[in-house]
Amino acid sequence: MSNFDSTKVAFTIPFLILFVPGLSVAQKTPTAQASPDKHASSAKPLSSSSAVEEEDWNSLSIESSHFEPSTPLVGQIDEGDDFTRELTQVQWRSDDPIYLYVIRPKHVQKPPAILYLYNYDSDIDRFRDDALCSFLVKNGFAAIGFVSALSGHRYHDRGVTEWFVSELQESLVSSAHDVQMVLNYLATRRDVDMDRIGIFGEGSGASIAILASAVDARLRAIDLFAPWGDWPDWLAKSPVVPEDERAGFLKPEFLKRVASFDPVDWLPRVKASAVRLQYADDQWGTPKVVQNRIKAAAPNRAKVISYPDMKSEHAAAVSLFDWIKEQLSPIADHASPVGEH
Repeated sequence: MSNFDSTKVAFTIPFLILFVPGLSVAQKTPTAQASPDKHASSAKPLSSSSAVEEEDWNSLSIESSHFEPSTPLVGQIDEGDDFTRELTQVQWRSDDPIYLYVIRPKHVQKPPAILYLYNYDSDIDRFRDDALCSFLVKNGFAAIGFVSALSGHRYHDRGVTEWFVSELQESLVSSAHDVQMVLNYLATRRDVDMDRIGIFGEGSGASIAILASAVDARLRAIDLFAPWGDWPDWLAKSPVVPEDERAGFLKPEFLKRVASFDPVDWLPRVKASAVRLQYADDQWGTPKVVQNRIKAAAPNRAKVISYPDMKSEHAAAVSLFDWIKEQLSPIADHASPVGEH
């Protein structure tokens, strides 16, 4: 079975593609050997390095893993009217360089920052769009864009049956580690406000945001758009899973490997002070029974939004990132989170 099966397409067209003028539709399937380095500066090209690591896939925290990050390699730096965009290679695993976009607003010395982690079938091409970058830095926020494990340019050197879901434990845990390592890297830069960091996650990226927030208190706000979870039901019913592979994912040994990393179990334990959870009732990719179980697991402080349908969800997208920016603004320090179920 090919990794590029049509059943593995994105479960939504990313909202900013639909609602920000000038944006183009992103690719919907992971492309093996994608090469962001073709956009890097010829004076200082991105290149592979020899990071040495010992990673523990049985723990969400990086404390039981031993990463030795390589020196970050700065690639292309360019500017828009209101932002500076930097492409950097970071690496803490051998043969797994991560291309990271750091997009900072002009004339803001240490802006608060939001990490953006989209569904597994996304790559980082979207962050090269000037209209999107202007939208993300609006009101003085930095944007940090990267992709999860086995996604985009990080999908390579795999067998034809291996993809994000077939390697779900690795995909989830490695990506939760990546969020923590990206935060460590940002702390070394000293050009973003590490006291005001949040993450926006979509689909599998939202699941990873939950897992990362459960072990890292540096994420003050998490905005979760249609996260996956409740693995026994999700694997049994989600259309993301190809029918010819579903039986293998429902075997006891597979379910046992992922049982400890179910967002349903970790969502009540997230350390973020502000939490938002969004679903449409007819959300593709996340069955209603799964949605209900994840909503029920949300902490009391969470804001839970249920849209009657995708059309209503799309209509709300024009202000998609306003909420998380409000939570990271100075005035949020004096406001109490309000639960809404």
